[in-house]
Amino acid sequence: MGKKVLKGILAVLGVIVLLAAAFVLFLTVTEYKPAGVEAISPASFGEATEPGAALRLMTWNIGYCGMGAAEDFVMDGGSGSGKPERADFDAYYAGVLDMLAANDADIYLLQEVDTDSSRSYRVNEAEGILEFLGAAFGAHALNYSCPFVPFPIPPIGRVNSGVLTASDFSLAGDAERVALPCPFSWPLRTANLKRCLLVTRYELPDSPAELVVVNLHLEAYDDGEGKAAQTEALVSLLESEYAGGNYVIAGGDFNQTFSGVMEKWPMLDESLWTPGVLSGGALPEGWSFVYDAENPSCRLDNAPYDAESSQHYVLDGFIVSPNVQVERVETLDTGFAYSDHSPVIMEITLTEG
Repeated sequence: MGKKVLKGILAVLGVIVLLAAAFVLFLTVTEYKPAGVEAISPASFGEATEPGAALRLMTWNIGYCGMGAAEDFVMDGGSGSGKPERADFDAYYAGVLDMLAANDADIYLLQEVDTDSSRSYRVNEAEGILEFLGAAFGAHALNYSCPFVPFPIPPIGRVNSGVLTASDFSLAGDAERVALPCPFSWPLRTANLKRCLLVTRYELPDSPAELVVVNLHLEAYDDGEGKAAQTEALVSLLESEYAGGNYVIAGGDFNQTFSGVMEKWPMLDESLWTPGVLSGGALPEGWSFVYDAENPSCRLDNAPYDAESSQHYVLDGFIVSPNVQVERVETLDTGFAYSDHSPVIMEITLTEG
């Protein structure tokens, strides 16, 4: 009797191992493997205009309209699976659209914008946002594409998500998706993000120069080396564009904070997710990080949002080249109602220097 039970247990274990191996093989075969540089043809929903010398930009990680104030997430120490109730998702999505409408910008740099994901009920957020804005041009670059993410319980499932840039300005050719270094190895890599930069170029009237805008969302849950390598690749690209005589702006979610900011927004508990720090020395002379140190742009998802007890960060902002003069930067207070990040607005002037 004992031998029969043991054989039965071994048979069950064998089936489990085979199923696990088959699933890993499935993820390996279907792994998203983008090229180093890919052209992205923009979508259009409105009339094109030309940029002037004074511009207003917004960067906002919208958290796929799934990480509003009521949510928590297991990767941040919470218990949530990352998928909100449908009514909550609809409310977050509507809130994001309302914020975009209420805070008009010339160029929008949005992150975590889903196109076909289980966690956002297969809603094409990129198309919906572009259509809502009536943008003349918009480009979406995938940085997360997996037919089934097996983590957590219940699993996230199908994900197609990325960064979205929208504006009414005429583009100089296609947008470009530029791959960033991936810090993860097989098999973890198969169901993980493939980070990228989304580069858009805008023609300037009566000028041979272009306005080059880079949308970014750097690594979050690595050991720090991935973020460092991605930051280095980002700065290298920005330098190259500026050396070509262009005006250069990068904006997005750095998943790192900025020098001196943690004095204003310190860690409440050292066991919580702690960001790396970007110093001014990471940039060439004359370049600047631009951020609002007085207001947090992100909250930790270890529990539903509470203004008094939640961990706050400043992770979102911009980088500008020496010929871009910053007039104002402000993080808008949303109470993290619709996303675990808040929008950051920057107003700039293109100068001759």
